Amino acid sequence: MIKIGALVAVLFCTFGGFLLAGGSVEIITHVILHALPGEGLTIMGVAVCAFLIANSPHVVKETLHYLKLMTKPEAHSKEDYLELLGMLYLIFRTSKQKGWLALEAHIENPEESDIFKQFPSFTANHHAQTFLCDYLRIISLGNDNPITLEALMDQEIDTISTEKRHPGHAVQTMADGIPALGIVAAVLGVIKTMGSISEPPEVLGSMIGGALVGTFLGVWVAYGFVGPLAGAINSRAESEIKYYVCIKVAVLALLQGCAPQVAVEFARKTLHHEVQPTFLEVEEATNKATSGATAAK
Repeated sequence: MIKIGALVAVLFCTFGGFLLAGGSVEIITHVILHALPGEGLTIMGVAVCAFLIANSPHVVKETLHYLKLMTKPEAHSKEDYLELLGMLYLIFRTSKQKGWLALEAHIENPEESDIFKQFPSFTANHHAQTFLCDYLRIISLGNDNPITLEALMDQEIDTISTEKRHPGHAVQTMADGIPALGIVAAVLGVIKTMGSISEPPEVLGSMIGGALVGTFLGVWVAYGFVGPLAGAINSRAESEIKYYVCIKVAVLALLQGCAPQVAVEFARKTLHHEVQPTFLEVEEATNKATSGATAAK
């Protein structure tokens, strides 16, 4: 809701500041709003078309998906990470007690796994589940060199990062081009004005003012709306990537000889402060996960 309120505040501050600076409501209604449909269609219509030309259908779809999530800037809450860390602890504890082969059934069919079923937030994240299970499978097959796995994990996370950052980059590129499209709209307005050069000064003044609305609208929309939206999309994407980094750090810590509880602590320390649980909260979550696994038996 903060982001929506901020977008509304952009409108209020723009036109409120205009009125405080000596502008009139008449100028807003008879010049700006009068020119807005035509100028807006030229600027935003071309911007959206250019966006569709430059990007694949997948990027367009993902951009729309991110726009729906604007009210939730963090992809995962503290509770989600507590669940993730509890699940990782349970997986690691099982591997230490029974060996990696004991996890084979859970890895090969995670949808039916008694362990994963205890953690609905994690199982709902299909890509993260596949990410973890793929590396657990590699380890269970005997490839447990942490250096080799870290290099592979880094490459995969880089690929995921590139994919998730595409929408924000695409929207930012559109934002960068919108001011120039505002100039295009303004030039078209000037051309229209020059075609009516025989009109009286008050008419010409109104037409020139309408043409300048294009320049105003291009800069205003780019820096007041579209650019910040690109930043919000990038921030959301970064929070999604952090989930994979958390899994990576925990797995590598375990392979380097850390106890399950310590490996989970390594992962906790990588999280952003606003979603990072405390040590005691993680300990409580791991105890709960262990109790749940015991009860499930």
